Amino acid sequence: MENKHDKISGEEALKRLLDGNKRFINKKFIHRDFEEERKETASGQNPFAIVLSCIDSRVPTEIIFDQGIGDIFNLRIAGNVISDDGLGSLEFACGLSGTPLIFVLGHTSCGAVKGACDHVEYGNLTGLLKKIYPAIKLTETSPGESRKSDNLKFVNNVAIENVRLSMQEILDKSEIVKEKIDANEVLMVGGMYDISSGKVEMI
Repeated sequence: MENKHDKISGEEALKRLLDGNKRFINKKFIHRDFEEERKETASGQNPFAIVLSCIDSRVPTEIIFDQGIGDIFNLRIAGNVISDDGLGSLEFACGLSGTPLIFVLGHTSCGAVKGACDHVEYGNLTGLLKKIYPAIKLTETSPGESRKSDNLKFVNNVAIENVRLSMQEILDKSEIVKEKIDANEVLMVGGMYDISSGKVEMI
C-alpha cells in the first residue's frame, strides 16, 4: 500500500493516477483493506491529487484510478464546470493541504454537455449548463453537421474543449492556484475518460 503521508511531485502524482487507470482497464486492482485505510487516515489526510470531474455515476473517480481511502480529493459537479465554491475547494487542496496535482477530467457522452448543446432550461441547472456554452461556441463542425446532442462526436469534442476552458478559468480566477503552478509546486492537467473503454486519455 502506498504511503498516505509521503510527499510527491505533480509528475509523480500523475503517474500514480495513470498507472491506476491501467490497472482498472486490465482488471489488476490493488488489494485494499478499507478498514485498515480508514484507521490510517482517521487522524488526518494528505491526498496526492484533486480531481475535478463530472457527477456522472459512470465515472467513479477512485475506482477508475484504482485508489483508496485518503488518496485523492474529489470535486464533482455536472459538466466539471468551475464555480466559486469549486475554486475554494481547489485552493484548500493545493494551498492548505499541499496537494501537488489538479486533474480536470471530462468524459464521453456527458449528459451535462448534451444538455448544454440542446440549450436545456431546468431550474438551477440552466445557469450551470450556460457555463458550457463557450466550449460549444469554440467547437467547430462541418457544414450541415448537427451541433446538438444527437451528434456524439460533437458532444465529445465540446467536452474536450470544456476541460481546456475549465483549466484556463482556474488560472484566471484563482491567484492562489496560479501562484502554486507558476512556482512548480502544483501541476494541472486535463484528460478525458471514455465510458466505453474505461481509459483516461490526456488532453
